[in-house]
Amino acid sequence: MRAVVCEGAGGVEVMSVGEIPDPEPAVDEVVIDVAAAGVNRADLLQRQGFYPPPPGAPQTIGMECSGVVSAVGAEVTDWKIGDEVCALLAGGGYAAKVAVPASQVMPVPAGVDLVSAAALPEATATVWSNLFMTSHLKPGETLLVHGGSSGIGTMAIQLAVAHGVRVLCTVGTKDKMEVCLRLGADIAINYREAEWANVVREATGKAGADVILDIIGAKYLEDNVKSLAFGGRLVVIGMQGGTKGTLDLGRLLTRRASVTGTALRSRSVVEKGEILAEVAGHVWPLVEAKKVHPIVHQVMPLTEVRTAHEILEQSSHVGKVLLTP
Repeated sequence: MRAVVCEGAGGVEVMSVGEIPDPEPAVDEVVIDVAAAGVNRADLLQRQGFYPPPPGAPQTIGMECSGVVSAVGAEVTDWKIGDEVCALLAGGGYAAKVAVPASQVMPVPAGVDLVSAAALPEATATVWSNLFMTSHLKPGETLLVHGGSSGIGTMAIQLAVAHGVRVLCTVGTKDKMEVCLRLGADIAINYREAEWANVVREATGKAGADVILDIIGAKYLEDNVKSLAFGGRLVVIGMQGGTKGTLDLGRLLTRRASVTGTALRSRSVVEKGEILAEVAGHVWPLVEAKKVHPIVHQVMPLTEVRTAHEILEQSSHVGKVLLTP
């Protein structure tokens, strides 16, 4: 079958489309004929050699997809051949077919086309698990989202707004500010033109944000802690700004705040299944009610995978970039 193959690790030039064997389902897996695969920043890290897939996972890049079930393992009872689905993957999405544990598969929400559904698994699972399962975000609280126009950011804004949360976000351009405001953010901050921490302080009457969802890491750590409200929760899910920063424990203690680091890909199949069950139960009704929807920047053929990665590297996208095999 056709798939993206990498010759070593490095820049986009290491990727090309080649042939690899078709996957066979284990007893608890299904095989999906891929309609589209989402492109994520973690894919860029894997290509560069910094983020290898978990043991036993496909080496092919790609952590989410949508498509049609074409084979089922002997012990699978929830899915049948012909079902239209989307799935969270440990790897293998940049291909014509992928095998995935049945518990990591979800139905395509009503009203969402099969290709666009590929934009949902990674973003919804990341946002729901971090904001609602880990940080216990509640109606009436204030959320600060860094990277508000990204796939994660656009989903975080929508889900928070749907739950009665006030949302502030940081972005890098005026156009991206406008997108986030249309999605329901109360305040969008252009970090290139303003000190975002000062804006957060003023916008919250010096109270700070109850929850901060951070993709930057070390570069923002000090200002994030300064921006936390009493009982605030900072959850770090990315390290675009480095891995080591200075943590003001005094501020953290006096604010009775917390800092949590999480990763989705390395979780067990059981843990991922539990998260996706909550996503299907809590997020899918909002999608079907059109209160939340996937934001797709561009759909591209698999042969343009190098360009897709360059779009993410340049941060020129809003929402998700998808590849179709």
